[in-house]
Amino acid sequence: MVTLGCARNEVDSEELASRLAAGGWTLRGEGEDADVVVVNTCGFIQAAKQESIDELLAAADSGAKVAAVGCLAERYGAELAGELPEAQVLSFDDYADIAARLDDVLAGRRRPAHVARDRRTLLPVSPADRQDKRQENLAIADLPPGIAPASGPRVVRRRLSGGVTAPLKIASGCDRRCSFCAIPSFRGAFVSRRPPELLAEAEWLAKSGVRELLLVSENSTSYGKDLGDLRLLETVLPELAKVDGIARVRVSYLQPAEVRPGLIDVMTSSPGVVPYFDLSFQHASGRVLRSMRRFGDRARFTDLVDRIRQQCPQAGVRSNFIVGFPGETAEDLRELELFLSDARLDAIGVFGYSDEDGTEAARFEGKVDEDEIARRVDEFADIAEEVMAQRAADRVGETVEVLVEEVLGDGRYEGRAAHQAPDVDGSTTLVADRPLAVGDLVMATVTESAGADLVARA
Repeated sequence: MVTLGCARNEVDSEELASRLAAGGWTLRGEGEDADVVVVNTCGFIQAAKQESIDELLAAADSGAKVAAVGCLAERYGAELAGELPEAQVLSFDDYADIAARLDDVLAGRRRPAHVARDRRTLLPVSPADRQDKRQENLAIADLPPGIAPASGPRVVRRRLSGGVTAPLKIASGCDRRCSFCAIPSFRGAFVSRRPPELLAEAEWLAKSGVRELLLVSENSTSYGKDLGDLRLLETVLPELAKVDGIARVRVSYLQPAEVRPGLIDVMTSSPGVVPYFDLSFQHASGRVLRSMRRFGDRARFTDLVDRIRQQCPQAGVRSNFIVGFPGETAEDLRELELFLSDARLDAIGVFGYSDEDGTEAARFEGKVDEDEIARRVDEFADIAEEVMAQRAADRVGETVEVLVEEVLGDGRYEGRAAHQAPDVDGSTTLVADRPLAVGDLVMATVTESAGADLVARA
């Protein structure tokens, strides 16, 4: 199983792995011979699409049969199958019977690939929300080792990697209509998972050694709206933090327009809930944001960051930004530069705009030359690096709470402070005079910084 893209895809792969195990398939480790390679693709931006295609071709070169699943496969369907005959292209609708589909792949029974559809027009279900009656009816004792029991109508899940952090999907799909984004068209409408399902899965993850939950979705601030409670996230967060064994709960993918005062209160004051705000700003120019069909401007975003830090000065704030959007001017870029300078975010991602098939922005006039987009990416990546380094330097002398993830030896450990999310926000090297273990949560004083990374003494 090869997983590309975001943490949401990681969860999908773990659910696919559990279905495959129940259907008689045995998962092979990296580098081991396999009969079939399943590539869970990403279809978000051009670079991710190319990486997915490269992985599919590499899998075919290994001599194994190849199945393409995930966002790229769903988004292009028969078109991808025609361009890439080396792989059998499967849809989200094949997930419920993935073991049978792989039986077909292994036997050489090629099924016609699906014709891509706008999933917003369908019943709002995603791979994570499909039911598999065979697995629902399995007793816990009948499940292979390492597989979670089903929670309600949910499929079971098999962890594909160890570690003390794991993603927990709280919802799938998106109801927003950003002009540059195609995700809702192939992921479908927004669907929340019910709190009892989340708590049951959190309890299982805790029993498997997980200490930190990373809540993921396309838009976490919308959680509960389809269940009739727009403030359900505020209720669920403290409950997840109370699960025995869970030390930290972190939320990702927050929409600034939906960040409520009550949510800030919960995220900055609830024990076990990390004061970490992954805010999807995308830009700071009000004019560009309106063209993106998004909310806000530099003043409003600065005010939001200020309100968060007034309640919790140590709170972590990260965001991603797109430069080179059609019609973007020097004045728009200046607004973005001023915001980055004023907001002093902990972590910043900078991406160049690219047309996405089927999006409104792909039809916009005023396209920026690709070389100019690359220049803007480089310029703002440099600005971002400087801002992040300054913010990290400001933390020298602070007391931080570090989750130990690796023992380096000689009294040194690798971990993450509360403002550092897995894989994307830097890390903290911890120096301790006493033995520590992976999974320990340790209070430490920051002694130095290097870029976004910290060094701290327990």
